[in-house]
Amino acid sequence: MLDALGLDAEAEALYRRMLAEPDTGTAALARALGLTERRAHDALDRLARLALVQPAARTGTGYRAVGPEAAMELLLARQQAELAALHLRVESSRAAAAQLIAECSALRPAAPGTASEQLDGPAAIRERLTELAGSAQREVATFASGGAHTEDDLRASRQPNAALLARGVRMRTVYLDSVRNHRPTLDHVSWLGRHGGQVRTVPELPVRMILFDRQRAVLPVDTEDARAGAVVLHGAGTVAALCALFESVWEGAAPLDDTPRRQHADTLPPQELAVLKLLARGHTDETIARRLGVSPRTARRLAATLMDRLDARSRFEAGVHAVQNGWLPGTR
Repeated sequence: MLDALGLDAEAEALYRRMLAEPDTGTAALARALGLTERRAHDALDRLARLALVQPAARTGTGYRAVGPEAAMELLLARQQAELAALHLRVESSRAAAAQLIAECSALRPAAPGTASEQLDGPAAIRERLTELAGSAQREVATFASGGAHTEDDLRASRQPNAALLARGVRMRTVYLDSVRNHRPTLDHVSWLGRHGGQVRTVPELPVRMILFDRQRAVLPVDTEDARAGAVVLHGAGTVAALCALFESVWEGAAPLDDTPRRQHADTLPPQELAVLKLLARGHTDETIARRLGVSPRTARRLAATLMDRLDARSRFEAGVHAVQNGWLPGTR
């Protein structure tokens, strides 16, 4: 019954028997269940790894079973942590796959009938984005990575944005938390809100991206220079995965009029948690700075502060200590 929670049939049977007969020794339990002592001890080891049994206080009785309420909480918490870790890996994989497609598309000419088109240079990018925005009917969803935008860029975007919103096209944009300290961006976001646009922020963004009507995705071919070139993807599977990535990030993002939220009182602030995740994945200070939209100096300071707080000598060790402290989900 409890296999969905990671408990196999023999371990579950032993656990139930230990609850019913708390003073019975392992050998007697094994005989009652029709198990060899070796298999019973193996099942006991599995229960111990799941923290469902603990050494008994009384000498000679071996282990005692943890109460079912506490045991189920432990199993559910473990499964939630594994799901959270899997979610992070899937999200990272989607972004990495999309960026790989974008970068590889720039290395070869697009053949007729392929699910992408290449744009070279800022003029071609602006022209194609204008065309895509002009034909959008339902929604434009954007990951606005790269930190604060220039006042000229923000001002230039208002006319096409106003035209989209006036046509009833839904606009959702995710910025980085770092723009909360940039007055021109805040003014622009306020303008967007007054005209019906929706804006949220997150500590980091996996990729720069614009989605049109869930049918077209525009990504830069060079993460270091978004103006150098871009690729328009329209393969159904790729775009669907990128839409799922957007929805996942949007769900966890904070509206700009809210303070970036914490999940629990004892967790790190969102920006520090984002740095910790990137450290655990082995990213450099330069990559962390780019993902968070901050200066490399700020990224180095945040990383050094976290490693000092975790008493870690390496980034890998910082990740291990963060899992032990409950700041990051663990994996098996």
